[in-house]
Amino acid sequence: MKRLSILAALLAAAPALAQEPSLKTTEARRLEAPEANQGVAVDKTHLFAIDNGTIARYDKATAVKQAEWKGDPVRFKHLNACLIVGKDLVCAGSNYPSVPQTSSVEIFDPVKMTHKRVVPLGPGTGSLTWVDRHDGFWWGMFANYDAKGGEPGRDHRWTTLVKFDDQWRRVGAWLLPAPVLERMAPYSSSGGAFGDDGLLYVTGHDRPEMYALRVPTEGGATLDLVATLAIPVEGQAIAWDPYQPRVVWGVNRATRQVVAFKLPPVLDDHAARK
Repeated sequence: MKRLSILAALLAAAPALAQEPSLKTTEARRLEAPEANQGVAVDKTHLFAIDNGTIARYDKATAVKQAEWKGDPVRFKHLNACLIVGKDLVCAGSNYPSVPQTSSVEIFDPVKMTHKRVVPLGPGTGSLTWVDRHDGFWWGMFANYDAKGGEPGRDHRWTTLVKFDDQWRRVGAWLLPAPVLERMAPYSSSGGAFGDDGLLYVTGHDRPEMYALRVPTEGGATLDLVATLAIPVEGQAIAWDPYQPRVVWGVNRATRQVVAFKLPPVLDDHAARK
């Protein structure tokens, strides 16, 4: 009995096991885009393929390339994820893999395909990999890594979701839950966005899966894992399609394609509002 008690105590103290994908998504479209290396943004009629210092705009219906922006690689070292907010294309930028890590929000005109302005966030939290606009606030994920691109004294467990007001002042911050960090190691979150159910959907660097998370309201500063979904892309940045219910776009780096896939319901309306 004593041995069983010791074993039970050890199991209770062990870290949470990673959750295998329990939900499946359905691939909807797959389009060629040589710039599809880091992420993709989407509006009603266009797709924007992102590759560090390059953004290419494609016709959403025909996949015909319409325009391209190229930045100075010294100033625009690592654009990772973008999204359309009003009349702006808002992108997460960093100096990855250089250290110390610095981050910025780069804002573009999606029609003229020109750079408009920058919000310099500086060093201190990690490398900004994605931003989103949700519930009247800006949200950004700051990645940390075990090796390349990481800073001494911090590993992937320091990956942090930060909530900002309209002046980009920090008003809240959360860590990822242990089961998600276990599956991302030694990398971090490359993509993320809030869904129509109020949950935050996050992707890693190279696993073909997505994590549905909830921002806690009852205490604590760690996000809650709700479900893990299998997806037809291997991590990287994602974008919700605001014109197609439950459709998310991602990139396949190996084939340089943008891929659309449809998510099943994760929670019912009542549960999502808890």
